[in-house]
Amino acid sequence: MEIRVTETGSRPIRRAMVLAAGLGQRMRPITDRLPKPLVEIGGKAMLDHALDRLAEAGVEQAVVNVHHLAGQIEAHVAGRTRPLVTISDERAQLLETGGGVKKALPLLGEAPFFHVNSDSLWSETGASNIAAMARAWSAPEMDMLLLLARREDSIGFDGAGDFFRDEDGRLTRRGKATSAPLVYAGVAILKPDLFTNTPEGPFSLNLLFDRAIAAKRLFGLVLQGQWLHVGTPEAIAPAEAAFAAAQPLDA
Repeated sequence: MEIRVTETGSRPIRRAMVLAAGLGQRMRPITDRLPKPLVEIGGKAMLDHALDRLAEAGVEQAVVNVHHLAGQIEAHVAGRTRPLVTISDERAQLLETGGGVKKALPLLGEAPFFHVNSDSLWSETGASNIAAMARAWSAPEMDMLLLLARREDSIGFDGAGDFFRDEDGRLTRRGKATSAPLVYAGVAILKPDLFTNTPEGPFSLNLLFDRAIAAKRLFGLVLQGQWLHVGTPEAIAPAEAAFAAAQPLDA
């Protein structure tokens, strides 16, 4: 079955986990003084791009984890009401993409939620990609739904790609292939029960990707727009230019 985005679907997804705890080592020396999520693209911090898009898609509550320069992140989101932000404090130990969520599960509730890298940035073509994910989500068939970018269309990304997607929308890893056409764009929908029987402490979300692939329950939706990968200081200018060029499409 091809994933179809419709106006009717599962219950609305009202909560999200936004990852803002990383060290941003590839973005040094900027991140020696400023956490990467607060680096501005298009006059707005990348964290605000993520939170604003979640709000536009109907998300009401977001858990934001903090570690590196945590006080700056906390101060930045302190006045937010759309979505309302709760902090998950990882000052004592950085827990990675999976462990951070596991720690925050009591704040996220029992329903499926968005999992968003705070530095995920893309242009829109008029429709909300996050809202499209919520409409495409089907709990009976899916354990996870990932937002994917076309590797060759992305700005600032020079990797080999992550996934292949079949006609039904199911994903498999690149494996030993030279390249794959799709890249994980840093947004997913997850079920809380996926974190059952996962390690205590730090672990990567890749563990859950692989479990979902083995069960044939990892799906992907290709974003409409252009993914802007901002991994290094040198990537900021191309991302700024691409973001500015896309603004008329978003108006």
